[in-house]
Amino acid sequence: MTTGGLAPRVPAWTLAVTAMLSVQLASALSLPLIETVGPAGTAWLRLSAGAVIFVAVSRPPLRSIRRADLPGLLGLGITSGLVTIAFLAAIERIPLGTAVAIEFLGPLTVASLRSHRLRALAWPVLALAGVVMLTEPWRGEIRPSGIAFAVAAAVGWASYIVLTRHVGDRFSGLSGLSLTVPIAAVTSAVLGVPQAAGHLSVSVVLAGAGLALLLPVLPYALELMAIRRMTMSAFGTLMAVEPALAVALGLVVLHQRPSALQMAGIVLVVVAGAAAQRGGRRTSADRGVGAAGIEPATAGL
Repeated sequence: MTTGGLAPRVPAWTLAVTAMLSVQLASALSLPLIETVGPAGTAWLRLSAGAVIFVAVSRPPLRSIRRADLPGLLGLGITSGLVTIAFLAAIERIPLGTAVAIEFLGPLTVASLRSHRLRALAWPVLALAGVVMLTEPWRGEIRPSGIAFAVAAAVGWASYIVLTRHVGDRFSGLSGLSLTVPIAAVTSAVLGVPQAAGHLSVSVVLAGAGLALLLPVLPYALELMAIRRMTMSAFGTLMAVEPALAVALGLVVLHQRPSALQMAGIVLVVVAGAAAQRGGRRTSADRGVGAAGIEPATAGL
């Protein structure tokens, strides 16, 4: 998969926004498949199809793998698989926008801690206030299990960012993904195969393959093109609008209508995410980050 021809002709921010829209559209469109084969089964189908595509377009650099690379590759692949299952389990139980906002707390906290400034910790707190407004726990209508899965996805996404930096420093372009996405697919198969057993058909498998194009294939490639032409500060700030996009697609595709208080909560999350990225710089280490990126668009990988 080449990315050089398209990138110079398309503004970088357009690529990043398209990647985010692809991620959230895939999440919204995954719900019917989740009803058929469950969240783990959906994750397994999506990641397996994505693995096949990445291996086909970018031959895995097996000969360049060193023993010291194995923990990072295995860690990133396993984390990616578990995060995908956790996020899909969350959106099965709570609105898409709410799940994305909660999951966003993971990378937001990582970004704040990286700033090495005490005042930066105010942004995760502000975002947490927005999440409370989104979930409205005093109403008792949100399923606690959905929140728990979203929190697990947030912790996993934070770990995913740290591991991606490590792997991205060693493998450029899509080569790292051709190694880690197959590991994620195998990880999701442990729970996904038993959950999907007895519910597979040609249409179900094709649906999983189609969703794999929306996530992970298309957004990873678009992020790769965007992040090579943007500072990490600009890229991360742009990614902060993803919870708002999730709410919009939840409304349009799933007819999940947020209240005024929940909309205010989303605004707080977006503001906190954008503020946490201020002053960030794209270092030489960041340039090794491939399609997965740091602070990626891939909420709910």
